[in-house]
Amino acid sequence: MQKIDLRQLQLTKGATFQAGEESSGVFRLSKEGAGFLLPQLLSCEERYLTFRIEVLEEHSLAMNLLAYVRGEMEEVHPMEEEHSMEEAHNPAFTVRFGLLPGVETAVCIDLHWMDARELFPEALPGTLKIVCHGRRVAREEISEIVLSSMAAFHDVECRISDMVLTDAYPEQTLPDVKMIDRFGQLKWKDWTGKVNDDSDLKTRLEAQLAERDEGYPFEDWSAYGGWKGKKLREGTGYFSRCKQDGRWWLVDPEGYAYFSMGPDCVGVSGDCRIDGVEKWLDWLPDRDDPGFGGMLVEAGSRGKMRRSMRQFSFFKANLYRAFGEDWYEKWQRMMCGQLKKYGMNTLGNWSDAGVLGKMDIPYVTSLPEFPATKQTIFRDFPDVFSQEYAQEAIRCAKALEKRREDPLMIGYFLRNEPMWAFVDNLVLADEVLYNPADTACKERLIGFLQEKYGEIGKLNAVWGCGLECFECLREPRRDVSKWSEAAREDMREFSRQMLRAYVEIPVRACRRADPNHMILGMRWAWISDPDLVTGWENFDVFSINCYAVDPTEKIQHVADLGVDLPVMIGEFHFGALDAGLPATGLEAVKTQHDRGAAYRYYCESVAAHPYGVGCHYFQCYDQFALGRFDGENYNIGLFDICSCAYPEMLEQIRECSGRIYEIAAGCAQRGKKEAESIPMIAY
Repeated sequence: MQKIDLRQLQLTKGATFQAGEESSGVFRLSKEGAGFLLPQLLSCEERYLTFRIEVLEEHSLAMNLLAYVRGEMEEVHPMEEEHSMEEAHNPAFTVRFGLLPGVETAVCIDLHWMDARELFPEALPGTLKIVCHGRRVAREEISEIVLSSMAAFHDVECRISDMVLTDAYPEQTLPDVKMIDRFGQLKWKDWTGKVNDDSDLKTRLEAQLAERDEGYPFEDWSAYGGWKGKKLREGTGYFSRCKQDGRWWLVDPEGYAYFSMGPDCVGVSGDCRIDGVEKWLDWLPDRDDPGFGGMLVEAGSRGKMRRSMRQFSFFKANLYRAFGEDWYEKWQRMMCGQLKKYGMNTLGNWSDAGVLGKMDIPYVTSLPEFPATKQTIFRDFPDVFSQEYAQEAIRCAKALEKRREDPLMIGYFLRNEPMWAFVDNLVLADEVLYNPADTACKERLIGFLQEKYGEIGKLNAVWGCGLECFECLREPRRDVSKWSEAAREDMREFSRQMLRAYVEIPVRACRRADPNHMILGMRWAWISDPDLVTGWENFDVFSINCYAVDPTEKIQHVADLGVDLPVMIGEFHFGALDAGLPATGLEAVKTQHDRGAAYRYYCESVAAHPYGVGCHYFQCYDQFALGRFDGENYNIGLFDICSCAYPEMLEQIRECSGRIYEIAAGCAQRGKKEAESIPMIAY
């Protein structure tokens, strides 16, 4: 074990340090983002960097461990100029993690994560989400490692102690404090709309149930939420698509133009993770409690997780307090009425399966399981040329058969945000040759090169290498595409072949299982490489998730890559800190009113683009203050943990819905940007 003396650390520009004892001190970090260098990590043999930290603010804090590589650093350096670390030069690899405010917790960073095989590692109890961004880096190529705060809307302070390098995975000891009340709300924070007691909760939810409407609030909307002002074709009984005068539209089952709007995750699952932090809760039911006990979920350990997952649904518990035994049926009625009242015509992805096709609102869904193989190429990219992949595609597609005749189903996504695609400009064929496994993809790649070059000498001459035979490529080799320009072209060409198989094989199986509904694409997190659109012709709609103030550029980017399809945005959101959560999410504004204004500008921007056909807000409910299953704890809901609406936001959603079709048809212009953005608090 190697102790790190915090008094000897080299601070980046904008950071100050007030030392306590040798092993502790308070860091003040500038709002641009600041921190300190950790040269000890460049040569250490230990596996883990661990330390204890307390955020001395009223909101969460996101921090990064940044690894910089020689030859990839720009001239501007934050030690010398007024720039943050991330502004000065882009790190090759980043570990981002979130921290709760006002309570000391332990952080453990596994230096093995730098092999980039894990995207979302597990955190210690009390610590929030961890995400690994960037490419694989070897320790010997790293020039600097920095621990830094992310940019914030003000300077922040945190107390750090007991920083060590060690091979022992730490055990967490949490302070005895109460942070969460019996409703799942933060105890120490007050805000407009906070539920005070059972009577308050019951009164508010019964009022929401009573005000439900029987239909949409606009006379020119169809029963499906389409626009009677534009009949595109005779109805087919199912949703479809249509391009008219250069403009893409979705078409509802009656033949009317349809723009898809609504929240993801319409449901009240048990997604409040409590294992290890039970002592922070005012209340938990006994397992055998006849009313609440069933809302405790013991998920058990999964994969590489070091601890079992335990969750409790405060969402369900609050509905049970308000409505009694028939809470689920009343919740469905209330939610259906609330969504329709405010002009939302779609249940977005991951909504409760029990309401799909039963709540009288159209919906999108996902293929329940995307085909996988036991041996992967990189992260979750399967061995796509194997028989196993083809067989799994057929098996997974069978799940579509039960909904193939549902007219309320708009279509389905094949999957969400493939983890392998989080590495920008990843060359999949490189990963085939780096992976020591003898995969079908490796067999096909070697065959591809043999067919192209015939003799190994010809490949060596073009690639500028000295391989003895094609079979030598079965041994692990790193970054083959960097050997020469010709090698890069060949590896990228084979990568495109892999991508096409990745798309076409499951699509063929899905078309056979369900010929009636649209395939909505992959919900890419972002398009970092033009090759990611390979196979787009197989989809009916191209989908991306887009966290931005204005999505116009991202939609246009898809079109500029040659994708001639309607574009649907599967996720976007806006959060603020004036309600009950300590983090904003991936786009941040100042107030709940600003959240509504930002929503309106975003949706109108999608509708104004000739390829934009819908956008789904992530998500229906706020997240849990201590973190959902992976540690996200954002104020991003239309409703809070008590199912109480955010009226400042919802009223603007209704205003947006009332003019969305005129904007899409070019009869009205999108409004101006009104909400002021602030730096996000997200991980």
